[in-house]
Amino acid sequence: MIERYSRKQCADIWTNESKYKIWLEVELAACEAYAEIGKIPKSALENIKSKAAFDTKRVDEIEAVVKHDVIAFLTAVKEKVGEDARFIHMGLTSSDVLDTAFAIQLVKAGKIILDDIDTLLKVLKEKAFKYKNLPMIGRTHGIHAEPITFGLKFVSWYEEMKRNKKRFEQAVENVRYGKIKGAVGTYGNIDPSVEKYVCKKLGLNVEPYSTQVIARDRHAEYFSALAILAGGIERIALEIRHLQRTEVREAEEYFTEGQKGSSAMPHKRNPILSENLTGLSRVVRSYLISALENIPLWHERDISHSSVERIIAPDATTLIDFMLYRVTWLVDNLVVHEDRMKINLDITKGLYDSEKVMLALINKGVSREDAYAIIQRSAFTAFDSNTDFVDVLLRDNKVSQLLTKNELQNMLDINSHFKYIDYIYQQVFG
Repeated sequence: MIERYSRKQCADIWTNESKYKIWLEVELAACEAYAEIGKIPKSALENIKSKAAFDTKRVDEIEAVVKHDVIAFLTAVKEKVGEDARFIHMGLTSSDVLDTAFAIQLVKAGKIILDDIDTLLKVLKEKAFKYKNLPMIGRTHGIHAEPITFGLKFVSWYEEMKRNKKRFEQAVENVRYGKIKGAVGTYGNIDPSVEKYVCKKLGLNVEPYSTQVIARDRHAEYFSALAILAGGIERIALEIRHLQRTEVREAEEYFTEGQKGSSAMPHKRNPILSENLTGLSRVVRSYLISALENIPLWHERDISHSSVERIIAPDATTLIDFMLYRVTWLVDNLVVHEDRMKINLDITKGLYDSEKVMLALINKGVSREDAYAIIQRSAFTAFDSNTDFVDVLLRDNKVSQLLTKNELQNMLDINSHFKYIDYIYQQVFG
């Protein structure tokens, strides 16, 4: 069992302690901006910065009475600061703090998730090259098709994860926006310079225009990227589940020392990690619907989005963080049965070369329709009688007239399916 990567958890970003800390950073940055334009005395600013603090338990006690989290927070801070606390939150509305802090939280979570993706990409690339030349049967509709290499599965996942990374990077940048615009977004009681100062200090862009809240299409894009990423993780998990089926058994999850598969059947080794990832992917995708529903709000703002985001933001980011860690471990420790791949590759006794023979007949002057009918007839006969495909083909008068046994055997070299493998790897990995 291999363990080669550490983990920072998104869950830490969403604790009340972390949230209030970011709120305080927003409020202090606003105070600094006010001091820059002479609206807060320098002495008051220094007092605020030296004394401003909060006690999470005290915030909760106050909120139980006032039923407003930002007011409860400000009251708790005021108790620490004293008289100069009158300058805190001056001209701001709650959403100035909430939306700006929310952007910071989403960006922080995004950084962890992007690091997770990078780790997964590294493992996928390693596996792609390790199994670059390991033949296996390709399947479409769950039915044997033509040969591929096992490495190509990892290539496919790697390329998809590259897109997921790019998509999510864009979503993170599009949610990296703060706003300090006041009650309805008009700067009615605040100078725009305060907003510029706060956003610059906190590493955010200034939202060009907002109502009381930043429009939720930005956030919907973020959750959309997470939902698509979850689908990509599930695609890996689902493939491993299929490959682990008893009838296939070409690859399987690492079974740790002392692990049990079934309470009733001691022989079972079930793909529980992959199944877990499949289920969690459904949860993350479901949150996208809620994020999309948050886009239309009443007039300059209502509060219907708030309760939704308190659930989906911590859950979705924490789940994706966990899922990426789990799928990376799963891929890194995957048990591969090369002998089963060889057995399964030979099950149809050469039928995977049916297209090659059909094209050979076409090159000999047979129409595509006739060539297809000839090869299909021979293929079905070979499959139903469990006979070598070449032997059945040679018994067909039309085929034997046009192709010799030697031509057929030379044509049906499995390596001919892989002549462009290096090209594919060059396209993906450079």
